[in-house]
Amino acid sequence: MSTAKQPHLNGAYYGPSIPPPESYHRPGRSSDCDCCGCLCGCLFNLIFKILFSLLLTVGLAAFLFWLILRPNRVRFHVTDAQLTQFDLNTTNNLLRYDLALNLTIRNPNKHIGIYYDRLEARAFYEGQRFAAAPLTRFYQRKKNTTVLSIPFKGENVVVLNGDKRLSAYESDKSSGTYDIDMKLYLRVRFKLRGVKTPRFKPKIECDLKVPLDSNGKASGSFETKKCGLDW
Repeated sequence: MSTAKQPHLNGAYYGPSIPPPESYHRPGRSSDCDCCGCLCGCLFNLIFKILFSLLLTVGLAAFLFWLILRPNRVRFHVTDAQLTQFDLNTTNNLLRYDLALNLTIRNPNKHIGIYYDRLEARAFYEGQRFAAAPLTRFYQRKKNTTVLSIPFKGENVVVLNGDKRLSAYESDKSSGTYDIDMKLYLRVRFKLRGVKTPRFKPKIECDLKVPLDSNGKASGSFETKKCGLDW
């Protein structure tokens, strides 16, 4: 048989082409996922925009509040201190004391009043509290200076552990000037045009050097001390 009469035998023949396999597709599955993802993305973007707008509004309001009112820090000073007794019996650790302080509170703000709902003064020596005095609550008007008298008188047990603390007491006794700390614990509210804030609990700390006044003769003069404010 001649190859010229059979032209289909000149090249290789592999049979008819095979169509690609059909992919399995579950109806509705992809479209549901796409819709769910789109909805979640839109919801996330909406929440983000709302939170961002809220934070921006609060920040802007706080800035405008500060810009208009210019609130100033309340200032505390111990302007006078009189110590007529400060005797520690090292045998039974009993301290007898008689201390009177004058504290000035200055509210320099033009638009803000202050409610002092709770005031308690505490006296410390070498880290040991030996006295506490509750004070009468009051309202302080704007641009006002208030003077408080704080009395500490009585006796209490004060344990000065260690040679260092006992040495510090002996040194103060020899010099006639005692390192006494006064702390003022407060609960305050601020008032602005009839609007009152929630209560805050700041703490005032005053590190004092108080000369002993014995029989009308003081061992030195007391210098006005500015107190620190801890919010």
